[in-house]
Amino acid sequence: MSENIRVGVIGAGGNTTLKHIPLLQKIPGVEIVSVANRSIKSSSEVASQFEIKNYFDNWINVVDDNSLDAIVIGTWPYLHKRLSIEALESGKHVLCEARMCMNAQEAQEMLDVSQMYPNLVSQIVPAPHTLPVDKTIKRLISSGYIGDLVNLRGIVTAGNDFPKDNEDYHWRNNRDLSGNNIMQMGIWYEAIMRWLGPAKSVSANAQTINNPRLDESGNYVFTDIPDHLDVICEMIAGGTANLQFTMVSGMAPESEMWIHGTKGTLVLKTETTADAGAPKLVLMGAEKGQKSLEVISIPKNEIGEWRVEEEFINAIRGKEIITHTSFTDGVKYMKFTDAIYDSFSTGQKIVI
Repeated sequence: MSENIRVGVIGAGGNTTLKHIPLLQKIPGVEIVSVANRSIKSSSEVASQFEIKNYFDNWINVVDDNSLDAIVIGTWPYLHKRLSIEALESGKHVLCEARMCMNAQEAQEMLDVSQMYPNLVSQIVPAPHTLPVDKTIKRLISSGYIGDLVNLRGIVTAGNDFPKDNEDYHWRNNRDLSGNNIMQMGIWYEAIMRWLGPAKSVSANAQTINNPRLDESGNYVFTDIPDHLDVICEMIAGGTANLQFTMVSGMAPESEMWIHGTKGTLVLKTETTADAGAPKLVLMGAEKGQKSLEVISIPKNEIGEWRVEEEFINAIRGKEIITHTSFTDGVKYMKFTDAIYDSFSTGQKIVI
């Protein structure tokens, strides 16, 4: 691969314009050649903002450009499978926004096609919120700090408001656009997999409280995507996980995870900041015999950070292997997502 890498962008939403485009442009030898958004107007605005030469309102113009080396996909999940596969089949590396796609079947198809092109890089944008502490949590668990896992207990609050009248109908409430993805479930499960590995079964109950919602035209629209979810998991490594995801629990605490083991406990508390993907994190712990939790300092060499674009380009140049996040791991969290949906839809425990 030439040191010069030409990139096309399809879908220029928040994460793409806040992170992917500007951070790629900072890497020497990387040029963003084209952008396609949902309208020619929005495409033109993004092109002007970032001095991108070519702009389109049709993604085909980007995928079919044989001069490009890589594609960044920043659309809603309903297009991720098609765009990823078509980009790979046209010989281009792929950086795809999270969530991976609509469901586990689509994710498996994406993985299968990516494995047909081993010389091309396939990456999913990772869950970013726990990156600064992931290495430390994993090291402590691996070194026996908690002993054997008894239970992970977590609450994830996307806001801690009471239910609202006339709540907005967001694209994430539209299953045709977002698939089986629910609130922040996928990104937190991805983080949990980094620490403890995957679940082997799930049982879930779901509620949709804010219903109907108001769309952009002022019309009432019903959604079947939950805004409150309770999940019990059996973990492959042993122990269980009790997870609650909610947008309607007034006065609930900020998101937190309690990891209880036979010898110790780790607690991760969060505090919302202006950057929704980078909350303030406090890691605490106590081993058997201690009377209270103590703050655990994160060693400088273990502090993780957002380096998605750097990792993508380095992988293209053969300098590193994708870890955050591979299509293989994406399939795992999409299987979890499907299992949650199947469980609350049927009332049954689902083996993943």
